[in-house]
Amino acid sequence: MSLILDNIDHVVGGSTHIAGVNLELEPGSFNVLLGRTLSGKTTLMRLMAGLDVPTRGRILMNGEDVTGRSVRKRNVSMVYQQFINYPALSVYDNIASPLKLARVSRAEIDRRVREVAEMLHIEHLLDRLPLELSGGQQQRTAMGRALVKEADVVLFDEPLVNLDYKLREEFRDELRSVFSERDCIAVYATTEPTEALALGGNTAVLHEGRLQQFGRTEDVYHRPRDILAAEMFSEPPINIVNGIVSGSEVTFDERTHFPLNDDLRSLPPGEYRFGVRASHISLAPRAPDDIEVPMIVDLAEISGSETFLHVHNDRFHMTVHLEGVHAFDVDAPVTLYFPTHKVYAFDRAGAVVHIPSHLGGV
Repeated sequence: MSLILDNIDHVVGGSTHIAGVNLELEPGSFNVLLGRTLSGKTTLMRLMAGLDVPTRGRILMNGEDVTGRSVRKRNVSMVYQQFINYPALSVYDNIASPLKLARVSRAEIDRRVREVAEMLHIEHLLDRLPLELSGGQQQRTAMGRALVKEADVVLFDEPLVNLDYKLREEFRDELRSVFSERDCIAVYATTEPTEALALGGNTAVLHEGRLQQFGRTEDVYHRPRDILAAEMFSEPPINIVNGIVSGSEVTFDERTHFPLNDDLRSLPPGEYRFGVRASHISLAPRAPDDIEVPMIVDLAEISGSETFLHVHNDRFHMTVHLEGVHAFDVDAPVTLYFPTHKVYAFDRAGAVVHIPSHLGGV
């Protein structure tokens, strides 16, 4: 089963929600839709499911045009953010409900419900009602109902957003395991770059209803096509600094300049926008080509065991992703270091013109 979106537009009341999307999902693939809120992720999934009809373009499943076919006539399942379960039905009957509607035999229903429940580690909960379950168990039940259909396409619309961090990590691992054993197309929507990286597979980056880039998740992360893709596939967003290539060096401001390395040496003289990931900046030198950048502290944002340090100088702002908890005084001077061999370069229009050759890690 393949799924192809062929030049899809979706316009509602004169407002364009999806514009010119071309996307081909291969059989057995796990695919992430990554984008900010209102980027078009849910709309695209509704179009895939048959809940909405595109204003222009075609949707093909296994080579067959299903553009006008309703959701009832497509073999598609969808899991939402909310724990949508029937409160008066047991976990067993919740999971079995789509099979009963399809008039599947009782023996086959029992086999498939117990198989899916075991896969999701809720086989001991089959007799309970949803209100007797934890949030994670309720979401597993909703997921079981989607998986038991053995659908050709399974859509996940930010299904873990209401769970705590530990549960989300567990679910990601389970999802990868579940879909490695199923011959269907999985599509998973998220706003979080770290979640896309954790899930792997392929990633489609969406922005304002347009597909910015699609490919293997690691490739899209390491080789963004433009600034928008680089910013959206970074958490926090990649730092962008205006600079000039002249002679044998790059200049960010009067105090920050460094020699062109072997990679950057191919850039013609001119103005560029340089990208530095927040995780590649440190408080002490770590590589021979690290450059020193004096900055002023705006805010130290502590999140669990990480610190996001926001800084500025007279010419630009930066955000630094530091492991561990670090305390900084507002307006205090701080010296940062980052390796020039991990710097991206974009032209003035935002298209990537240089991708660093050292792409290990995040």
